[in-house]
Formats: sequence, structure tokens, C-alpha cells
Amino acid sequence: MIDGPFFVLVVTGILGTGLMAGAFCAFSTFVMRGLAALPPAQGVAAMNAINVAAVRPAFMTVFTGSAVLSAVIAVVTFVVWPNEGRLELLLGSALYLCGSFGLTIVTNVPRNDRLAQLTPGTPEAAVYWPAYVREWTFWNHVRTVASAAAALVYVLALT
Repeated sequence: MIDGPFFVLVVTGILGTGLMAGAFCAFSTFVMRGLAALPPAQGVAAMNAINVAAVRPAFMTVFTGSAVLSAVIAVVTFVVWPNEGRLELLLGSALYLCGSFGLTIVTNVPRNDRLAQLTPGTPEAAVYWPAYVREWTFWNHVRTVASAAAALVYVLALT
């Protein structure tokens, strides 16, 4: 059974990945739908403002902290090699590191950067906006599922 400091580490990992699943889920289920309903100029301006506001300590601490925790959980799992929960701990770490954190870097951030280069109200921004919403939201769904699955398998490691 996982106990002591390793138990606290895993519980903290559950909390972090669960919080990220909730944040991503909120965007997938209603924030992006609301932004998509706006005229393109307003949607682009609002999403750019959200992307700037997201890079603040409150969000970034949970987002990157969960990645650090996931990496530490994986390393500790390899060192301790517990009899129980080993597969779940490694899978949870991989799900968050690849399916959430890594995916953000390779799919969502480049789209955010491209959107930030566009001036709201221009024809180019109006043309890009529907594709941005569709593609960004799709990858956000994947991040939601990956983060929730990471939290779930971390929980299973403790049972």
C-alpha cells in the first residue's frame, strides 16, 4: 500500500489533475460555446484577453505544478517500485504529462499564438476564428479527458 510522503504526493497529484480537468471541462462545455456565439471580432478579442489572463500564477501554478507532480510521481514510482498501484501511477503520470501538458504545448498554444497575432475585426481574423474555435475546442476535449483520466487512475492506485 502507498503511504507516508508518497501517499501525500499522489493525493496532491489527484487534486492538481482533477482541478485541471475541471478547468478544461468548463472551457469545453460552455466558455468556448459562449465565445463562438459572439461576432468574430468580439470572440477573437475575448479569447486573446483570456489567454493573457491565463498566464498568471494562480492558473500556471496548478497547470505546471501538476506536470511537475506527475513527473515526480513517475520518478518515485520507478525508484520505489511499489507492489500495488505501479501501473496506475505510471499511466496517470503519462496521461497528464502527454495528454494534457504536452498537448497544450503542441496544439493549443500555437493556435493561441496565431490568434494573438491577428487584429480583431480584420477579415483574416474573421476567417480564422471558426477554425480556431473548432480545432482548439477539439484538443481541449482531449486535455479534459486526459486530465480526468489521470486523476482517476491516481485514485485507483491508492485503492
